[in-house]
Order: sequence, then structure tokens, then C-alpha cells
Amino acid sequence: MNSGPGRSGTDARASLRRTLRERRLALPAAARIAAAQALPAHFDAAPDLFAHPGYVAGYWAVGGELPLHALQLRLHAGQVWCLPCVQDDGTLAFAPWRAGDPLATNRFGIPEPDVARASLLPADEMHLVLMPLVGFDAAGNRLGTGGGYYDRSFAFRLRAPAPPLLVGVGHAFQQVPALVAEPWDVPMDAVLTEDGVQRFKR
Repeated sequence: MNSGPGRSGTDARASLRRTLRERRLALPAAARIAAAQALPAHFDAAPDLFAHPGYVAGYWAVGGELPLHALQLRLHAGQVWCLPCVQDDGTLAFAPWRAGDPLATNRFGIPEPDVARASLLPADEMHLVLMPLVGFDAAGNRLGTGGGYYDRSFAFRLRAPAPPLLVGVGHAFQQVPALVAEPWDVPMDAVLTEDGVQRFKR
């Protein structure tokens, strides 16, 4: 996401990202836990979005991101929880994971399923992807950490509508008035916060 053309836009984007991350980190643990525990009820209340069987990609929360442990325990029948694994080409692949399965720390210090690379699932085999975010707007634009991993992984969705369903997860306070999308930014289908589900027309 960008906030304007040229260098000033890049600086504004970095400033917004820094401000939102600082606010997220400053959130008391009790408030973060309460927000995480509110997610499953909203997940259950939108079966047309969330109840279809298939692979559900979550994430391992870091840096104050909203954790998904409570939601993972409430998957619908036929759904398989997966976690992302960073690839050498800057994309993400995915592996099924259950609590207690082995993990390995990637180069960013984030735990990933400790499985053979040959067994990883490509992005287009996911049915639902729950993505962390730093910020979002009412048009479904997402401000991430700046690494571009999700945009590269799901770039095929810019060419034509296709699964998976992309849902950002964050706190309601992370919504901002507007984000200007770059050509490579992959928009979201919905956002899930402690306040509920916000859908976007595509």
C-alpha cells in the first residue's frame, strides 16, 4: 500500500506503518487476549465465508499481531489448519499443523512447521487464508509489514478471480481512512476483527 506518489508517499506509508505497529504493541495483553477470544463467534456467524471444507491458512502471531489460537480450535468440519513457510523466492508455501507438531524458526524468528519442503502446499491450494495486517481501509486494501510475501504469493488473483478467500485479521483500531493501492497489491475479500466481519465487494 502506498499513501501518495513518489518519495513522499513512501515516507508517509512508512510513518503510518510505524504508528500502527507501535499502537498495536502498546495494547495491554488482556485487551489482545479478549480480542482474540472474540474472533470465533464472528467466524461461526459467517458460514458462507468460513464454513467450507478445505485448507485454512493461519499465521503465528508476532509483534502484537492478533493471535488465532482460539479460532484454530473452532474450525468447521473438513477444514485443515495450515501455517505459512517462507520460501527462498520470497513467496509463501503452507503446511498442515496441529498443536504439538514440530516447529522450526525461520530467518525472521517466526516458527514454521518443520516439514520437508517437498511436502509443502502451494498458495493456490488454500481455500481460506487468514492474513495478519498492520492496517486496512474500507475498500479492502491491506497495509502489511512491507515484505510483500502475501502479495507475491497470491498475485495470481490479480489476473482473474480465484480461490482462496483472503481475509485480513486485526484489531478494529487498525482501520484507517484510505490506502492507495500499488498495482501489485492484492486486495482482501474481508477483514475479521473483534467487532465482526467486514466484507468487500470484488
